[in-house]
Amino acid sequence: MNSVLEAWDWAVLGIYFLALIAVAVWVILQKNKNTEDYFLAGRNVGWFVIGASIFASNIGSEHVVGLAGTGAESGMPMAHYELHAWIVLLLGWLFLPFYIRSGAFTMPEFLEKRFDARSRWFLSVFSLVGYVITKVSVTIYAGGIVVSQLLGIDFWTGAIGIVLFTGLYTIIGGMKAVIYTETLQTVILIVGSLIITYLGMQEVGGWEELRATVGPEHFNMWRPMSDPDFPWTGLLFGGTVVGIWYWCTDQYIVQRTLAANNIKIGRRGAIFGAYLKILPIFIFLIPGIIAYALAQKGVLTYEKADEVFPVLVTTLLPVGLKGLVAGGLMAALMSSLASVFNSCSTIFTIDIYKKLKPEMPEKKLLKIGRIATTIVVVLGIIWIPIMEKIGGGTLYKYLQSVQSYIAPPITAVFVLGILWKRVTAKAAIVTLMSGLIVAALRITAEINIDSLSGIAHSFASINFAHMAIFMFIFSVIVCVTVSLVTAAPNYEAIKGLAFGTLSEEQKAANKDSFDTIDVVLSVILVVVVIGILTYFVG
Repeated sequence: MNSVLEAWDWAVLGIYFLALIAVAVWVILQKNKNTEDYFLAGRNVGWFVIGASIFASNIGSEHVVGLAGTGAESGMPMAHYELHAWIVLLLGWLFLPFYIRSGAFTMPEFLEKRFDARSRWFLSVFSLVGYVITKVSVTIYAGGIVVSQLLGIDFWTGAIGIVLFTGLYTIIGGMKAVIYTETLQTVILIVGSLIITYLGMQEVGGWEELRATVGPEHFNMWRPMSDPDFPWTGLLFGGTVVGIWYWCTDQYIVQRTLAANNIKIGRRGAIFGAYLKILPIFIFLIPGIIAYALAQKGVLTYEKADEVFPVLVTTLLPVGLKGLVAGGLMAALMSSLASVFNSCSTIFTIDIYKKLKPEMPEKKLLKIGRIATTIVVVLGIIWIPIMEKIGGGTLYKYLQSVQSYIAPPITAVFVLGILWKRVTAKAAIVTLMSGLIVAALRITAEINIDSLSGIAHSFASINFAHMAIFMFIFSVIVCVTVSLVTAAPNYEAIKGLAFGTLSEEQKAANKDSFDTIDVVLSVILVVVVIGILTYFVG
């Protein structure tokens, strides 16, 4: 396989990697003195870096590859998930004050402080398994596609090489190395993708020509409720359930805001991250639609949807820019992998190892954190051949469907636990366990759908986004019912961790944690989201 990159492209790519290594080395030289330094960057990170890191953590290669592929195949419906920017605001305004007040390092640790150790153990183990079989493996698979197509090297060589490179600076530098390299990667990724959108739009003949070529249905975000793939009800309501889990309760994202030294900085980082979150519609999804239009015109060809973005790079970009965008795609892969490696090692070290051995000194915990990251790297590589088997469909849709079964019980427990002080520890663990059982039944039924009939077949064939709604309603009913039939929690023990338990001092601190500009920027963002939702109607 020949590389599509030429000498100047390799030079640009080389400069990018040198810059990345320089940032990582600079961070590593700062030394990590303790677990707070290693896992939360010393809780001393600015809002710009937090926002950029939230965006870079979210936008992995699976996002670039999968979202462009979905744009080419199905058009705009998946943009609903990108308009979850308003949910990132919920993280900053609703959830973050409770997390920071609790002093928790991790989301499982917060659950223990709000409920008990059973919920912490559940979320710790569940998160680690979930990260390896979804985030790590899917990102590596998508990265393998990108690297092999752009650099002209074997799928395995490219995927393993990037995983090892990313794992190395994550293991040595911890959260600081992750968060600062992600800031550089965000800039590269946005610039490279904007260039490809601009050149693609020129090639196709402008916005109106694009709409005329692909037809109005490709630009319609609002498909009928009966649509088998993208019903508007599922995307709007089921998508919100998944979005709250992902943006407001998942260690992978929340860890970035916990690196702030106060609520105001963390919230501003979330607001900035929310603005960046709107960009993927214009820099990944619309380029996918452009590729579909160019294929109609005979300008380019692709065999399956997940190849769309690499094909755009090779077809449209001049020498030099190919290297920059190749760097951007590598950045997407590495930033997502680095984030998940760091989150895994944080959860394993703080929520599992330290829980079993509370007397362990800080230096030993740092060593354990590095070993945990190494193990996750190895497990990620082992999963590559399994992930190759999912390449038949579009990766982004696959990822959203799996997350639709994981999210509802966790979303229900976090949202109710913060909004309603009456939720009990028993209600939390019963909700989490029953949600897991329903999710396992659904995934098993979906895999064996061809051999099912009657009610079992109907259960297996419910649209994934609608399933998220039903599972969330089920989880809320379980949580409320069990809470009401069990003894009320000790409100003194959960002071500051749920509405109705805040002291006067904490209420005053809340009021001081934002300025008018924070409110104005948040309102503008919500208006922009509503504007995009109303523009893309068929």
